[in-house]
Amino acid sequence: MCGIAGFCNWKRDWEKNIRKMNERMRHRGPDASGIWASEDGDVVLGHQRLSIVDLSENGAQPMQSHSGRFEMVFNGEIYNYREIAKRLIEEKKVDRFRGSSDTEVLLEAMEHMGIEEAISLCKGMFAIALYDKKERRLYLLRDRIGEKPLYYGFVNGCFVFGSDIGSISVLDGFSNEINRDVLDIYFVHGYIPAPYSIYEDIWKLEPGCILTLEAPFSRPSVKTFWSVMDAAKKGQENLFAGSREEAAEELERLLKASIRDQMVADVPVGAFLSAGIDSSTIVALMQSLNHGKVKSFTIGMGEKEYNEAEAAREIAKVLGTEHTELYITEADAKAVIPKLPFMFGEPFADSSQIPTYLVSKMTREHVTVSLSGDGGDELFCGYTSYASVSRIWGKMKNVPYFLRKPCSELVLHSPLVKKELFRIKGKLLGARDPSDIYVQSRLTDPLTMGIAREHGNLPYKYTQMPAGYLEETNHTIMLMDMLMYHPDDILVKVDRTAMAVSLETRVPMLDKDVVEFAWSLPLEYKRQDGTGKLVLRDVLYKYVPKKLMDRPKKGFSIPIAKWLMEPSLRAWAETLIDRRTLETQGILNPDTVWKIWKDFVENGVWRIQIWYILMFQAWMADRAAVR
Repeated sequence: MCGIAGFCNWKRDWEKNIRKMNERMRHRGPDASGIWASEDGDVVLGHQRLSIVDLSENGAQPMQSHSGRFEMVFNGEIYNYREIAKRLIEEKKVDRFRGSSDTEVLLEAMEHMGIEEAISLCKGMFAIALYDKKERRLYLLRDRIGEKPLYYGFVNGCFVFGSDIGSISVLDGFSNEINRDVLDIYFVHGYIPAPYSIYEDIWKLEPGCILTLEAPFSRPSVKTFWSVMDAAKKGQENLFAGSREEAAEELERLLKASIRDQMVADVPVGAFLSAGIDSSTIVALMQSLNHGKVKSFTIGMGEKEYNEAEAAREIAKVLGTEHTELYITEADAKAVIPKLPFMFGEPFADSSQIPTYLVSKMTREHVTVSLSGDGGDELFCGYTSYASVSRIWGKMKNVPYFLRKPCSELVLHSPLVKKELFRIKGKLLGARDPSDIYVQSRLTDPLTMGIAREHGNLPYKYTQMPAGYLEETNHTIMLMDMLMYHPDDILVKVDRTAMAVSLETRVPMLDKDVVEFAWSLPLEYKRQDGTGKLVLRDVLYKYVPKKLMDRPKKGFSIPIAKWLMEPSLRAWAETLIDRRTLETQGILNPDTVWKIWKDFVENGVWRIQIWYILMFQAWMADRAAVR
């Protein structure tokens, strides 16, 4: 795990600026720092290293290929690099390797096999910058699901890129304006999805993509080498033919293979254990593969309704792990809030970012790598919202859209709209299809679209799906989440909070083979009678008694609404949304912001947009302080 950065055609003091970029992301790789520049100075690469595999200088970056043609910086891990190395040697493309790092193997594979063939062979998480000196061509690549971040764009006419958007914003003369077109999306979801960013002319490279940029480095082109949409379509058109028991056996085999690869490191490895199905499955399989005790970690809270530590402790005892838990206080959690703008670099407001940071901080005191159970809900139909959308669509689908749409407008423009229940029903009645129900369910509060003064009309990435792309409603919504919510919320949260304390996180369920297999399963192997993740549960129950898992999931949530009512945080919040500050900034609508806030403090009406607003304003304050 590392951080990468670089730019092209930066003629003014390039060394000072690449060092500034590296310094801004030092937390991503505190073990070593490196830079490289082409002879003409047109291309500059920077790297911060967190040493995981091959701790020697043989693993240092930027790294040059054996022939000297290619230079590369790389963030992530290639889990099957030993197999690729063996193939390169057997095919006599490489005589020997200088060290034992996946970086060197990846670099040689790209030179000898070609970029696309090499990256298609790789299983792992990665953000890569590769420069071909002979062709004067720069490549940027991002992993299939989006575990590792990669921003790119233009600053003062120069092409720039980095693992951290904060590394781009520290460049001399950075003056890119706030991208107001993304604000509506942000205030609906609490995050900014790829390909967009908070700044104009800065984008996120989407998962499974390769960006190519040739001299004079002014017109990048992007192509896809792997798509979760294609994987989902192919899987659903070629369903697994075996029984559910056989599916569980195959899933267990694939997960064990993924976990076995992801436990390889030259530093201590552990795992998060939240007491849910997903993390419990990962830890159970880790322990089954490990000769010693797996190190597992969880955090607890004083509020019983938010606390999973006791259940996690029972699971750890059954599995026989070396378990560590930390009970956090309100003061611990509140102390994280001022760090969030720097940590994420742009507005991000999933409040579970706070406990995720705290469990990462505690885990880093014991290990350098931690496996997580993320991906189970999206791949195995775990969220209750999937069933809700399916149920609603089941009631609506037999009424033609041309009849439902006028009825929807009639409700939304009648006195009934004053009642929330009718407003929601009216909004959902006008949905075109199941995916539109999912979208419209987030737009039922009219105040949401009034927070930003200016409005954009940017498309969501899942709008590229043709109508009826997948036949089954639940699978359609799962795919929408895999395209946006999972990479742009869940994986961002885990990456940024863990890397803030220099902890590498790995996600076994996002292994290519696991993902593609999950999409080949019929819905009845995933959800029946209100219970999701059935086939995953079948695997887990071989290791943990079913009765121990039969309880509501709590997850990494915190009582943020309760805390904001307390004097210290309320004062902090009201300072951020001070009317004069909002007027001066000219970005948010003060009347809407204060309507939302007063509804909360005076009437107890909690809207998640409150946290979205506060995280945006905290980022604005941090940005102003840096400037």
